[in-house]
Parts: sequence; structure tokens; C-alpha cells
Amino acid sequence: MAESVTIARPYAEAVFRLAKESGAQGIWSERLQKLALIAQNGDMASVMGNPQLSAEQVANLVIAVAGDNDAVLGNFVRTLAENRRLALLPEVSRLFDLAKSQEEGVKEAVVHSAFPIDDTQVAALLKELEARFATRLTARVEVDPSLIGGVRVAVGDQVLDASVRGKLDAMAVALNN
Repeated sequence: MAESVTIARPYAEAVFRLAKESGAQGIWSERLQKLALIAQNGDMASVMGNPQLSAEQVANLVIAVAGDNDAVLGNFVRTLAENRRLALLPEVSRLFDLAKSQEEGVKEAVVHSAFPIDDTQVAALLKELEARFATRLTARVEVDPSLIGGVRVAVGDQVLDASVRGKLDAMAVALNN
């Protein structure tokens, strides 16, 4: 995963600079989200990985499916296709949105939960976390059954561990001392 982030980051940064210069961060965020969905489609992933198709053919197909005739977007997709990086579109989109959020003063909270949580629960949790961290937050939820119960939240380099696993680990440390 770290490798894909490292490879995707320069693309996300370049698109973000371009979008910021033109004041179109919102439009580009939507475009990249659409491209990420296209890249995640199983059939499209097969096409993108097909060595019998040229980079130009794959890029033209992705552009056609996206339904966006913007020349800059076309150049971006072609660049990714030429470098065989179209599969990184979900990561590019995520990094772009992260840069956009940071620009707007919003941080990302990564919520690790033992069980899936619905949007209502996430909204309630975010309200409490925003008060605790004194900043606006967006949430990315990841299910981690090893937590047994509760949640562990990471905002930047700060971690709030309210999981059963965290409490058991703390008890084990206390008992060993």
C-alpha cells in the first residue's frame, strides 16, 4: 500500500496544483472520484491491464466512459495510461481529496471499528471528535475485527483508543508492572 501511495502522490499533487490555479478543486474532486470508480470496475481493470491494447486505446476508453471532454482531464488520463498508472486512480482521488480538505482546514479521522458502523453513528462520532480535536473532520471507516469492540480513531498523529483490545492491552501492561 505504501508503494501505491508513493507513486500516486505526485499525480495527486500535480492535479491539485492545477485545480487550485483555476479554482476548480470541487470539479476536479468529482472528476477524480468518477475516474476512481471507473478504475475500480472489474471489467475496466481487465481492460486497463490488457497488454494487447495500446495506452492510447485504454485512455480513450476511460475518457469515453467518464463522459468528460475536458482537454486537461484527457491529458491527465493519457499520462496515467502511458505510464500504466490508471489503477492508481482511486489513490490519486483520495490523496487529492485529502489535500483539498487540508486546504479547507478539515482533517481526516481514520476510524477503526470492530464492526461496520452506519452513517448516523459516524455523524454522531464525528460531532464528538470535532469537539475533542477542535477541528473539522471527515471520516474514513475501516473495519478491524481484532479490536473486539469499540473504536480506535487516528487524526493525524493523534490516536484515541476506545477499543476493547486497547483496554485489554492496557490491563496487561498494568498487571505486568
